Amino acid sequence: MNDYIQTMRALIGHETLLTIGCGAIIENIEGHLLLQKRIDNAMWGIPGGIMEMGETFEETVKREVLEETNLVLHDISLFGLYSGKSGFATYPNEDKVFSVQIIFQCKNYTGSIQLNNESKELCFFARHELPANLNPTQAPFILDWQQGVTLPILK
Repeated sequence: MNDYIQTMRALIGHETLLTIGCGAIIENIEGHLLLQKRIDNAMWGIPGGIMEMGETFEETVKREVLEETNLVLHDISLFGLYSGKSGFATYPNEDKVFSVQIIFQCKNYTGSIQLNNESKELCFFARHELPANLNPTQAPFILDWQQGVTLPILK
């Protein structure tokens, strides 16, 4: 957990905290999507995380993807901006968040995939083979990718 979230949690407890998340739709050469099965909830989602103070959106997504996958992203582009009901979440410890999501797309990356302490599994999936247990806060952009949406999305 970053310092900002720890500081805010000390002030507001479990009440809803507004966060900015950045994630990446990462495709391999076959056009398959990289998904991460998280240890904390056993659900599949894209790599990404919460912006830290002073970071740009690009710095956030690149840092989070490197931490979670060991991949270095190159030539990222905006996939979509997501907000609304799917951005609300309550964690097992009862912390509540509303997250605005800035989602990038990337087909150009270097490195070899490695698990970290947040990941149970990292795997590429074809559009027609997505796992059933998608993280509900990430399902909107994963399903937009599955349907072949190509322009930046505002939801």
